[in-house]
Order: sequence, then C-alpha cells, then structure tokens
Amino acid sequence: MGKKRKIVHPPSALVALMKFLQFAKNAETHNGIPSNQTGDIIHRNDKDYGFVCLNKDQAHGFCHNYRVRFLCGKLVRPQASISIDMLSNSSILELADQPEGWGSGDRVVVASTDFSMHQAEEFTLLPCTTCKPNQVKVQGGWCLAIQSEKPILVSPGLLLRAPVERGFRAVHISGMELKHMGQQTMGHYPVHFHMNGDVDERGGYDPPTSVSDLSIHHSFSRCVTIHASNGLLVKDVVGYDTLGHCFFTEDGPEERNTFDHCLGLMVRAGTLLPSDRDSKMCRYITEDSYPGYVANPRQDCSATSTFWIANPNNNLINCAAAGSEETGFWFIFHHVPTGPSEGLYSPGHTEHIPMGHFTNNRAHSNYRAGIILDHGVKTTQANDKDKRPFLSVVGARYGPHQDADPFKPRVPALIHHFVAYKNQDHGAWLRGGDVWLDDCQFADNGIGLTLASGGTFPDDDGSHQQVKNSLFVGESDNRGMPVPDNRIWGPGGADLTGRTLPRGIDFPIRGMQIYDGPINVQNCTFRKYTALDGRHTSAFGFRLNNSWQSCPNNNITDVIFDHVPITSRVFFGEPGPWFNKMQMDGDKTTIFHDMDGSVSEYPGAFLVKEDNWLLRHPDCIDVPDWKAAICSGNYAQIYVQTRNPANQNMHIVKDEYPDRPLTLEGALGKRKHYQQFQPVISLAKGYTIHWDQVAPTEVTIWLINFNRDDWINVGLCYPQGTTFTVISDIHNRLTKQTRKTGVFMRTTQREKINHSRLARGYYYWEEDTGLLFLKVKAHNDREQFAFCSIKGCERVKITAFIPKGSPPSNCMAQAYPKHAELPVVDVPMPRKIPNARLHSPEHFLEVRLESYNTRFFHIKEDFAFTVVNSRKLYQPEDGVQLTIIDGHDGKVVERKGFRNSILQGIPAQLHNYISGLRDGSIVLMTSKGHLVTRGPWTKALERLGADKSIKLNDKLAFVGFKGSFHPDWVHLEVGTDRAKIHQVLPVPVIQKMKL
Repeated sequence: MGKKRKIVHPPSALVALMKFLQFAKNAETHNGIPSNQTGDIIHRNDKDYGFVCLNKDQAHGFCHNYRVRFLCGKLVRPQASISIDMLSNSSILELADQPEGWGSGDRVVVASTDFSMHQAEEFTLLPCTTCKPNQVKVQGGWCLAIQSEKPILVSPGLLLRAPVERGFRAVHISGMELKHMGQQTMGHYPVHFHMNGDVDERGGYDPPTSVSDLSIHHSFSRCVTIHASNGLLVKDVVGYDTLGHCFFTEDGPEERNTFDHCLGLMVRAGTLLPSDRDSKMCRYITEDSYPGYVANPRQDCSATSTFWIANPNNNLINCAAAGSEETGFWFIFHHVPTGPSEGLYSPGHTEHIPMGHFTNNRAHSNYRAGIILDHGVKTTQANDKDKRPFLSVVGARYGPHQDADPFKPRVPALIHHFVAYKNQDHGAWLRGGDVWLDDCQFADNGIGLTLASGGTFPDDDGSHQQVKNSLFVGESDNRGMPVPDNRIWGPGGADLTGRTLPRGIDFPIRGMQIYDGPINVQNCTFRKYTALDGRHTSAFGFRLNNSWQSCPNNNITDVIFDHVPITSRVFFGEPGPWFNKMQMDGDKTTIFHDMDGSVSEYPGAFLVKEDNWLLRHPDCIDVPDWKAAICSGNYAQIYVQTRNPANQNMHIVKDEYPDRPLTLEGALGKRKHYQQFQPVISLAKGYTIHWDQVAPTEVTIWLINFNRDDWINVGLCYPQGTTFTVISDIHNRLTKQTRKTGVFMRTTQREKINHSRLARGYYYWEEDTGLLFLKVKAHNDREQFAFCSIKGCERVKITAFIPKGSPPSNCMAQAYPKHAELPVVDVPMPRKIPNARLHSPEHFLEVRLESYNTRFFHIKEDFAFTVVNSRKLYQPEDGVQLTIIDGHDGKVVERKGFRNSILQGIPAQLHNYISGLRDGSIVLMTSKGHLVTRGPWTKALERLGADKSIKLNDKLAFVGFKGSFHPDWVHLEVGTDRAKIHQVLPVPVIQKMKL
C-alpha cells in the first residue's frame, strides 16, 4: 500500500471541472437541411478544425445560415477532497458529484486560493480502476493542495481555429475547447460578437443567442469579447491563462448580456489597451499618446481584469474571478461610446443606467481587488491638453437612476451574496451613487470593503452606500504555505501562526474601510481581526493618507464582533509605516456614528479622532487603543473654497479650545486655481479661520450636512484696511445654476450678526483683531443623506479687497483670549451599555480622574477624585491616592493613600505597596495639595508605565498598570492648576503579541 495523505477543502471552496465527451457534431440550416444536402461548398468540416462555410466559395455569393451543434459533456462543479499517494506520485480527487466522460490523459487545472494567482496547478488524469464513481486520479503530488480549488478540464477536445462569419441568423456555440487562439491585435479573440446589436428576443432571435460549455485556455488575447451586442447569454464558460481582459465588453453600449456560471483564472496583462497593460508596458507602449506624455501606470493603465464590464446594465450570476494580475470584476464607464460604437448613446448614459443582476459571484487571488466599481476610460484622442492615450483609465462616477436620467428617482445597484477572499489589496472598492451590498462575505483581504462617494462632493447628492447582513473575516484558518511564490510570509492571527500576508508584514489589515460617505453598515459580523504590536489590524479603519472629506453621517449599527479583541475593533491611525505623518486633511477629520453602541458600548455616540478639538467637548471619553475619542454632539461640515491665492494652509480654531487649532492643507493640491478645505464642525459654536499667507480675496463657505436653522459663527482673519462684499446664494450642482438669495450689510454691533435673515444678513468687521464676523445659517430642509438642501447648496461668498503688501493673515494672538468661550456640552453623553447586556467576555471600563484647585477671591481649595463605572471616589488627604482595579474583571479591589510626608520621607512604603500588587492590576492615581514632584517615589510611576521624561507638577492624574508589559492606554497628565483623564480601559487587560 502506498502512503496516502488526505486533504479536505473547506466548505466554501468552489470546485469546477469541465469535461468533453467523445466528439460528435452536426451542421444544418435553420430549416433543418443537413449541410451536405444544401449544395454549399464547405470550406472545412472536421474534428481538428471545425465547420466553416465561406461566402466567397459560393457561386451565388452566400452560404446558407447554419446552426452548428457540438455534442459534448455537461459542466459540473463538484467540491473535492484530495488524497495524495506519496509513493506513486499521484493524487485522488474525491468529488461531490460524479464526473461524466472523463478519461485518462485529460488535463485539469486547479486554481489558487491563496493571494497569488500563480499557484494554479495543472495535472493529467490517470487511469484509476480502484476509484469510486466520484473519484479521479491525477498525476503528481499536490504541492499546494491546501490552497487549491476549482479543477477545470483543459484536455484536448474540439479545437476551433477559425472565426465565425458575421451576418448570422442565430448562433449557439456549445461544448468546445478553444486553445492558443487570439492575437495581440484588435478583433482577434477566441470568441467575438462584433456589432451584432440585439441578439436575444428583442432582436428577433428565438431562442436567444448563447455561448455555453466552453473551455478557453492558453489564449493569446481575451476569452469572450462582446462588442456592441446585447442580450447574449454566456454560460458555463471557463477562461484560463489568457492575455488581457478575459470576459470583455468593449465600447460601452453592450447591455443585457448575461454571464452565468463563468470562471476566469490566470488573467495576465496584454498589450491592446492601456487598461490591459502592466506598468512596464504602460511606460513603453506609447504610440497613441501625445508627444511628451509621461505614463503614470497605476492611474493610466494596470487594470487587467477577469470580467471587464463597460456598461453596468449586464448580468453576472454565479461567476468566479479566480486570479488576475489586477482585478476580478471591474465595472468601468465610457462617458460616450467609443470606437465603431460612437453615437449609440447619449453622454453620461452608462454612469446613470441601473445595474443588472450581480448575484452569487466570487473573486479571489487578485492583486488589486476582487471587484472595482469606479473609474472610466478616456474617450478623446491624445492632444496637447491631455497627452494620455485614447482609452486610458480616468476618473468617473456612478449614480444609477431610472432610465439613466439623473433627474428621475434613484435605482440602487444591488450586489448580493458576493464572496471576496485572498485579494491582496481590496476585496471590493465600490464608488457610488446608491450601491448596496447584502449577504456578502469578505475574508483574508488586505482591506475587505471600501465604499466611496466623492472626495469633495458625492456626485449623486442624496445617495448613499451601504452594506448589510454581511461577514468580514480578517485572518481565516486558510494560512497558505511558505512556498517561493509567497513573498510575504509572517506571523498572524491570535496565535501568531505563520501565514501568507496581503501587502507587507506590517500592513494594517482592515475589514471595513470608512471613506467619504455617507455610508451605512448594518447587521454585519467581524471575525478574527487581531492587532499585533507592530501591525495595526482592525475591523474598522480609515483610508490611509487621505486628503478628502469625511462625512459625520457615516452610520454603523447592529455590529457583532467574534474573536476580535476590543482593542482591535477600530483604529484611527498614528504616524508610522503605511500611515506616514497623518498630516493630510482627511486623516485629521475622520468620524463615524455608532448609532446603537455596538462598536463603542455608548449608543448614539460619535467616534472622532482623539486630537480633533473642533469636535471634542469636556465630557468626551478617550479610547487610547483606537487613537479615538467617544463624543456626543450635533455635527456637520463646512467647505471653505478659496481663490487668489489658493495655495495657503488654513488654521481653524474653535472658540472653546483656542489653544487647539486644526491646520488643514486643502484637498486639491497646491497647483489648482482654487482650494477646498473640508472640516467637520460642531454646530451652534463659534470659530475663527486664519491663514499662513495673506488671506484669499475670494472665500466661499458651503454649508454641508446642515439641517434647517443649523448655524455657526465664523470670524475670518484679514489684514487691516480690507473692505468686503458679502452675499449668500444657492447653487444647484445638478443643473449648474446659481441663484443669489441675500446680501450681508456691515454692522458696528457684533451682536447684530445673530439677527441675520435670508435676504439680509450682517457682518461685523473688528479691525483691531483683523476678524470679519458673520453667522452662517441654513434656511432650507435637507433630505436624509443629502449634503445640501432640497433647493441646492447654501453658501456665503466673501469678496475681499486687500491692500497690497499685506502680511500673512494669522490673527490668533489678537483673537484670543478675547473671543475664547468656556467649553459647553450641548448634547449629553450617552450612558454606557451595562456589561450584562453586552454578551461579550470583553468590555470597556470607564474611568475619570481629576485633580484641581479652585479659587474664591483669596480662598484656594484643592480637590481630587476618581470615578470608576459612575462611582465617584474622593481623595481625602494631601499626597497621592491609589485606586486598584482587577485587570481581569474591572472590579475595584482597594484604595490606598500616601501623604506627601511619606512620599518625601519614606518612599519605600509606596514601592513596597506596588510590589505587593498582583500582576494585571490597573492603578489609578490622583494628587491633592502641593505635590512632591521629585525624589525616589517618582520611580513608582515608571514601574507602572509612565514616561520618565515627563516633569511632574502640582496636579497629577495617572492611569498605570502593574505587569510585565505596558498597555497603550497608560496615561499621565500633569498641570499647575488641573490634571484630568477621562478614558475607557479594555477589560480583561490582554497583552498584544509582538510582530
């Protein structure tokens, strides 16, 4: 007996096999007359070449219309387990379904289920007298068996080597093998439907035209090309090892075509179109570009896809994209039809037409993404203004509407039961418009899902993206194997087991990447996302190096975390690898709404960047592990557009926190003729705006996500001697029309700006500080997901006449403390969900520590207290007070005070006390009175995790930890008059494993 090893694939693995029975065919006219009785001269009719009738060979100039039937085996896609015979160098595939007509010598290919498509393997079928009916034997060991799936028969069968001529009445191509077909020249593909119009019932074809049960492999150009043809059924077709887009719709007018149960794998770059080309080709194939063109491969090219869909009104059902150099499914947009299809639809048709059915598809082993819905192709020839070649990849936006008319109701693009795994960058990148996902699964992707709208505005204002009832898995049990093709191998998961990794050993794996907005995430489960010390894995994350807007109406509800440490639920980013300096505008303004508290445990709270003081208030709670704060409030956005100049940085200051300005660089780069700053702000507050250069002469403030009667007060810095014209208007972004609504008049009383009305407002010019004050207020209702009102975008436009030679317009030193305000909590913080209702072994422990003094005339009093889970504990004596919490269950163990005399005279008492604490203890410390700031006692702080470089002061608040490691949430605050810490701690306290 040979030594055998059996490997069983996970249930999610799709196994597909295709086999052709013994060749048989017939050709007859549509009237049923056999080809040998028609009198036509048949050019070729044999097994090796196929059936060909040429018009030029006929005396009367035309062949009859033939239908050709190829009688071959049916497609089956059984799952398989694999037994490997080590001694005989063979493997047994045990199939879930019985194969039909398979024979010795046939070839099968097995697709990769790891990140690299190149792990696909080919095998030869061997005789097997001992095999059961549902088993086959293949030659060779299964060196990648754990990752492999989808055996597909590619053995010799019928080889079609000639094209089908145009002018058909009906074509039904079935049961064929197409090998070594196509050329890297336009129009030469294995299967090509060219300018056929409607080929279904709408075009009079009954039954409709179809292509089914084909094995297309080792193709020199594409698999199936549909060009200006509609209603074609492509079913049970496999494309393997091809150059350029495999299943390809060409010019944009192709609609109502259906790809059903099709599979593509090992799709490599080709040369025909910029989107086919890889980076090297993009740089060297430049014949169609304008002189002086410098390629940007990741933008202009590098889009090789298994399914290239140039019009969303097509159907993809039960299809698999099992490995491409770039992307599995790519929905791309032609603003106008290109090539021979020019004029077949009006401009913008494909950007607005509703999507066909996209159901039960999967994508894996792709480099860029499993699916992309974004971008377009350049529909103009290269010229001196745009040197890129014709059909280069460019930007585009999708907003589906009824009848492709943006003035009619929206029709959501529905993506149902999509599965994406082992894609190196994204499982899915989808930009809309209304793009809604339901019952989808994302596993082992660098980033599971990104939903995008627009970096400045959603092009289809009022739309939103959403994902519901879906599963996200960070690192599954499919760990891969350390073979040479896996360049990135390292520890992962909760147990640090070796595995293949998507981008880099320290790449921050994310499940749901929040970007732009508005988005909804509802009833989704996140499983097996575990951050390491050195790799910021998280269930929720944000787009890296982001300069664009972040919408406060990004809503999350009914989320479940399974094998996700509470510290790995969210990560807002920090300077370092992959995140860079975190200095771009979008990096600083991230936010989302935790509607039911299923993320933060605080229902209705907002999660904001920890250092964004435009959004914070005194009761916000820090989450150090997430680099975030849990806050409450009414939030919106303002877009500040500037001209003349447009290359300055903007500093915006909330009057309640004048020492915490937010500096923004602008979203558009420094070479544009205008700039746009896009901060999220707290409503009903005052702000001042300053510049690092002279103020711009034109400033337009857009009110974004303002509801009716929402307002803020703004003071803009200008040089002395400046005069102003200030108006309000409404801009309709769909019709491109602007309507003036009011004029702002100058007032000498600042309070009068609060009495502004729609038609007449007031501005106050405070020349001694250099601040122009006005109140900006929304006067119209807004739909739920719209950025602007139902009448358009409400704006205030300031035109300034600035004296020449004026200095930079930074008035902060003059504005504050004159215009500083005491921080006020307008929206009370929500109460934390009780631990008993969390159904989780982990929870947050809320702690608040304050040490401060008060003065009433000449009387000074000191206070200090600690709050643990709403229980307030005052410090009775001067010195330091320690509150000890069990790090395993979050319960207060004991309290202990050490007077200043002990700290100064017998510091060993404090050291001995800390030494006696159990490892895993959380230590909260406050000070009262005039603290002893030097001496041996301060070493106790270092033992509990404090940075030894911090200099102490009278007031101290400290959260420390007794143990063999120092968690990220260890925090020390000091001050002359006040020290405060308000944060949550993860319980139980668990050490992050090192990368």
